[in-house]
Formats: sequence, C-alpha cells, structure tokens
Amino acid sequence: MVFVAGKGAHTEPFEIKAHTEIVLQELEKELIKAGSSMEKVLKVSVFLNDIADYKGMNEVYKGRFGKNPPVRTTVAVAKGGVPGNSLVEMDCIAYI
Repeated sequence: MVFVAGKGAHTEPFEIKAHTEIVLQELEKELIKAGSSMEKVLKVSVFLNDIADYKGMNEVYKGRFGKNPPVRTTVAVAKGGVPGNSLVEMDCIAYI
C-alpha cells in the first residue's frame, strides 16, 4: 500500500484548474516514486478552499485515474481553508 499525504499547490496562478493540475502531477510523481501509478489509486480525499470551485476541480480531475476511477471524498475546508495559498489539497491511498 502507498499512502500519499496531502499535496497542495502553493503557487500562482491562484486559479482552481491550475492548482488542481499541479496537485495531480505531484500525486502522480509520489506514486511513481513508490512503484505505483494513478491507475492503482483506491481512494482520494479532496479538500477545497471554496466549494464553488468543485466544478473546475472536477473538470481537471476527471479521467486522470484510468478507466476505473477510485472512490473520492470532496469537502470544503471551514475556518481558514486549505493551509497555505493552495485552493485545493489532495491525498490518496494506492496499491503497488
């Protein structure tokens, strides 16, 4: 099993699609480094700074995990949002 801790995008541009792309790339790097892949992800947790960004995040997210996408939980973070300047943070569990 591979457990990838929360990855955020603490950089400009401060736009949900750009941040989602950066986060997904970082997740993929960690998975590959551990001997896994996006296709082997079982569970993803998505933390949004603003629930209004769900649609934009989902547009970038869809199709990134192969033909059998993992289960996913998506929540908006209350009181202060996602740590740092990231609009989205994700963690995941995968198998090797």
